Amino acid sequence: MSKVYLVGAGPGDPELLTLKGLRVIKEADVILYDRLVNEELLEYAKPNTELIYCGKIPGQHYVKQEYINELLCQYGEERKIVVRLKGGDPFIFGRGGEEAAVLQKRGISFEVIPGITSGIAAPAYAGIPLTHRNISSSVTFISGYNPDKDTKEYWTHLANSVETLCIYMGVKRLPEICEKLLYHGMDGDTPAAAIHWGTTTSQHTIIGTLGDFMNRIDEIKNPSMIVIGEVVRLHEYIQWFEETEKSRQKVTSLF
Repeated sequence: MSKVYLVGAGPGDPELLTLKGLRVIKEADVILYDRLVNEELLEYAKPNTELIYCGKIPGQHYVKQEYINELLCQYGEERKIVVRLKGGDPFIFGRGGEEAAVLQKRGISFEVIPGITSGIAAPAYAGIPLTHRNISSSVTFISGYNPDKDTKEYWTHLANSVETLCIYMGVKRLPEICEKLLYHGMDGDTPAAAIHWGTTTSQHTIIGTLGDFMNRIDEIKNPSMIVIGEVVRLHEYIQWFEETEKSRQKVTSLF
């Protein structure tokens, strides 16, 4: 039976894909995939599956969203099994809601298969629990690029009412974001982390404070998840993945 599946591929580690996501990848006639999707997942596709790259590079749109929407509808109307494979989760800064709305309007059957978002997974792999008893009981996810929310009230709320702040797509505007949070009341000594390529073998974590991150932009590369809050202090005690990966690489180099 034909259907369009909006599938979350997870944060990078291919083993974090859901079993349901894996099943539809194996069944797909067409897969449209993003830049942050681990291409190891495409190896599970059938030999004759059509693979279409729809990745977007920061500051440069490789394929326009409107064109992606049209492709989904076109293949869906051809009675094919279509997988729209998106990094993380389709409905968390993934524009999956827009794609679902277009499919619904065109009367095309679709299903959403959630994925593990990088805002949760990257901090976990860096030894940073987003909530922790007596430290943080709330988490806020924001996009680093959201001009409609650029108001005094918005930044005042983030600076004074949020215990753990996770910023997606925030590297390019990081100095500006830090400046706004400081100006509206957040303490400059608040711990901060930038987790580059979280959950992959290339993961690298930079630890600092809100105040000094303004001047460390040259160290912080895309793609990185930015985490700000007292929970970042726990990285020092419970980081596990990067240390394990270093040990594995040392062992591998001996053979």
